[in-house]
Amino acid sequence: MRKATDAKVAMVTGGGFGLGEAIARKFAARGYHVVVAGRNLQRCRNVVDSIGGLAVAADVGREADVAALFETCAENYGRLDVLVNNAGGVLPWNRIEDIPTADWDRLFALNLGGVMLCTRQAVPLLKRKGGAIINIASRVGLRGIALQAAYSASKFAVVGFTEATAAELGPYNIRVNALCPAAIRTKTLLARIAARAAAGADADADPCRVGARSSGAIEGLIEPDEVADAAVFLAGARAITGAAIGLGPVTT
Repeated sequence: MRKATDAKVAMVTGGGFGLGEAIARKFAARGYHVVVAGRNLQRCRNVVDSIGGLAVAADVGREADVAALFETCAENYGRLDVLVNNAGGVLPWNRIEDIPTADWDRLFALNLGGVMLCTRQAVPLLKRKGGAIINIASRVGLRGIALQAAYSASKFAVVGFTEATAAELGPYNIRVNALCPAAIRTKTLLARIAARAAAGADADADPCRVGARSSGAIEGLIEPDEVADAAVFLAGARAITGAAIGLGPVTT
């Protein structure tokens, strides 16, 4: 067991790549010890090798994994100041009548169940000194779009969970907020667009690109660092809780 640290500790789920990696790096740059959690331990280790911190293998949809993750955090650091519930998934674009029930259930277990399991385990640690929980939702969790009923519904649920837990945990000096970004320029997203184009889809009509357009001044894909900056801001924003903050263009 390591000696308890005076430095703040942030945990980022799904932190081994993409947006989660960007968030982990941003918190490390601000002087946090970072617990990088994800299903692929080697990816998490690759991030930790360059920023320091602790890599932990965990599937946030599995209760036993989540319990072990937070036990490891407590044993190594003796505290937790920020939890970023970033881990999540998405289904292929599909009509509601064609969504398999098993896929729907699996997505909710990850996108909503994982947020609940991690939040539940984080609360005892966060109550020690207060802190922040930041849930990564989505623009489609604020306004639904066609062909994404499962993903949109799961992210709407994350926003509702955020509001409820913010009200419940406020007396313990624990702030809970949600970030709701539009399409983010990650390798995963670009690969999905490329795969659809290779299969004959019209690149200009791709739902990912369409969802990144706006009738306002902001257009295009969001950079991971932009979302990471917002997460760091919310970690220190003592006057903000229960908010669902949209980032990037409004879905049209």
